[in-house]
Amino acid sequence: PGCRPAAAPAAGRGAGGRGGGGGAEGVVLRRLLGAAPAWAGAASARFGLVGGCFLVGILLLWAGSILFFRDPRRIIPKDPKALLSPADGTVTDVGEVEDPDFPGGRAFRISIFLSIFDVHINRVPRTGRIVALRYLPGEFLDARLPRCIGCNEQMWIDLEEANPPRLLRIKQIAGAVARRIVCELRPEQRVEAGERFGMIKFGSRTEVLLPLGEPFDVAVQPGVKVKAGSSVLLRFVR
Repeated sequence: PGCRPAAAPAAGRGAGGRGGGGGAEGVVLRRLLGAAPAWAGAASARFGLVGGCFLVGILLLWAGSILFFRDPRRIIPKDPKALLSPADGTVTDVGEVEDPDFPGGRAFRISIFLSIFDVHINRVPRTGRIVALRYLPGEFLDARLPRCIGCNEQMWIDLEEANPPRLLRIKQIAGAVARRIVCELRPEQRVEAGERFGMIKFGSRTEVLLPLGEPFDVAVQPGVKVKAGSSVLLRFVR
């Protein structure tokens, strides 16, 4: 069964039920954990083995925080016909799908699964204008399950290109571990291909949908690893 939640318009920067402020949270967490070794060292001197174990735990948390909130520099391809990946991860689905919420009822979809070890910064796949943002509350099923597409909490981002006119939809879908979607876009905002626009924290799924009936050459297949803003998913013929 579908169990798709009703979409609610999301207006303003950081839109969404759990949106906004993702970068600031990462900075605060890193600063707190950065100071923790000094505290742990004092605890180790006073409490011996217990304090040492505490120190190891803090260092592991600190390393995990740095790993998760990392934002590596990316070289953005200059190819005007390229559709860039909106996320790091593994491609899970490529092909046509029935989607009653997409104009025309069908779309070509590329889905990407992000594990907790992937970079979680989302990037814009094409240059254009944001025409709509919609937040959908929902469940937190495993993002690898097909059912999560219709059931999980998610944000829809509709991007319109001018020449030629083309609508793309990016979906940020929360997973079993991810409990916070961050989207820093706003309606009518102009965006550039490869630009950062948000993140989904701790494992998730990102999809990009585009209309049928337009020729393009697909550059990926299920199982391929991609990087946001630098990997090309497909190239439009015109």
